[in-house]
Amino acid sequence: MSNQYTIVLAAGQGTRMKSKLYKVLHPVCGKPMVEHVVGEIEKLEVTKIVTVVGHGAEKVKEHLQGKSDFVMQAEQLGTAHAVLQAKDLLENLDGVTLVVCGDTPLIQSSTMAALMKYHHEKRAKATILTTTVADPTGYGRIVRDDLGIVEKIVEHKDASEKERRITEINTGTYCFDNRSLFAALAKVSNDNAQGEYYLPDVIKILKSEDEVVAAYRMENFEESLGVNDRVALAEAGRIMRARINEAHMRNGVTLIDPAHTYIDVDVEIGQDTVIEPGVTLRGRTRIGSDCVITSGSDFNHAEIGDRVYVRSSAIEESSVGDDVQIGPYAHLRPESVIHDKVKIGNYVETKKATVGKGTKLPHFIYMGDAEIGQNVNVGCGSIAVNYDGKDKFKTVIGDNVFVGCNSNLVAPVTIHSNTYIAAGSTITEDVPEEAMAIARARQVNKEGYIKNLNVGK
Repeated sequence: MSNQYTIVLAAGQGTRMKSKLYKVLHPVCGKPMVEHVVGEIEKLEVTKIVTVVGHGAEKVKEHLQGKSDFVMQAEQLGTAHAVLQAKDLLENLDGVTLVVCGDTPLIQSSTMAALMKYHHEKRAKATILTTTVADPTGYGRIVRDDLGIVEKIVEHKDASEKERRITEINTGTYCFDNRSLFAALAKVSNDNAQGEYYLPDVIKILKSEDEVVAAYRMENFEESLGVNDRVALAEAGRIMRARINEAHMRNGVTLIDPAHTYIDVDVEIGQDTVIEPGVTLRGRTRIGSDCVITSGSDFNHAEIGDRVYVRSSAIEESSVGDDVQIGPYAHLRPESVIHDKVKIGNYVETKKATVGKGTKLPHFIYMGDAEIGQNVNVGCGSIAVNYDGKDKFKTVIGDNVFVGCNSNLVAPVTIHSNTYIAAGSTITEDVPEEAMAIARARQVNKEGYIKNLNVGK
C-alpha cells in the first residue's frame, strides 16, 4: 500500500464555545478532542501526521508534541486554505492523504481505515466519508447519479428542494490522492459570499477533470459529530462514556448504572470489580480486580490494588495496595502510598504520606508529610502537625505504635517502634523505642468554682 498521510484541521477559534480555552482542547472523557482524533490516527500507522494550528497554537503543540508535525494557518480563510498550509510538507509526495477535523472526537480508526481501503479499491482521486441522517438540515448533501456515482457536494443553502430531501451528508472527512489534492487546491477560488476557500470545491474541480470521486458511507452517524458548542460537547461526552462503559462491562466489570458512571478514556479496571452509580474515575486511574467502589467516590490518577473497598471517598495521584478499606468520606491527596491491609476510616485525610501494612487510621485524622510503619493504630482526632506557617516538616512513626486519641505530632518528630502516645498529648520531641509519651498539662479541679461564679447574680 502507498504512503499514507493525515492532515488534522485544528486552527479554528471556536467562538460558539464561548470559552477562553481553545476549541479542540476542550476535553471529552478526560482527553482534549484533538488528542482523541490524533490517537485514533496513530493506530493507522500513517507515514506522517500534520496538524494545522492557528488560535492557541502553542497549547495544541504541547498536547501533540512528538505525535505530529505542525503548520500555521495565521488567517482562517476556509478549510481548503487550511489544508494548503501543509503544502511545503506534503505537496511533492506520492501517496494518500486523509483530511480529518480536530473537533470530531468520536471518529474511530476502524472507520478511517475502511475509508482509505474503499478509496484504494475504487482507484479514486478523492473519497468522501458520508453518512445518512433523518434530518440533514444544515449539512452538505451528497448528490449521486442514477448509477450511484458521486456528482457533487451541494451545501444546504445552495440546494434545490429535491436536493434538500437527500439524507446522505458530507461528514467533512476526506481521502485524497496526495498530488491530486495539492494540484486542485491551487485552483480553488474564494469567489463566494464568505470570501473563503472551501475544501468541497476540490471535489468539484476533480469531477470537472473527469477524475474518479467516490463516497464511502459509514453506518454510525455519531462518529461524525463535530463539536462547535457546549451542547455538542456534552453530547460527545455522553456518547463516548457509553462507548467506554460498554467496553469495561464486556471486559468483566460490573457497572450498576452505566448512565451515571463517569470513566475517562485511559482508565483501566480489573475483572469482577463493582462500581456503583455516581462514581468518577479520571486520568490514568488503574483499579485492580474484585474491588468495590461505592457512590460518590472520585479518583484521579489513582493506582488501586485488588480486593479494595472504597466507600464514597476521593483519591488523587496516590497508590493503594491490596485488601485495603477506605472511607466513607476519606481523602487521599497526592503522593499518598497506602500499603496492603490498611484501614482508612471516615473523615481521614492523607497528603504525601506512606502508610505501612496493616496500619489503621480509623476516623477524623490528618496525616500530612508522614511516614507511618506497619501495624500502627492512630486514634481519633490525631494530627501530624506538618506546617509551621512557612515550611513543611516530616513525621516518622515506626512499627507497632499506638497513638492515643486527639494527639498532635508536631513535626519534625520521630516516634520510634513499639511505643505508646497517651491520648491528648502534644508531642514535640522524638519518642524512643518501647517508651510511652505523655505530653499534656496536669489536670486541676477548682472546687466550688461555679458556685463562686454565680455570686452576685
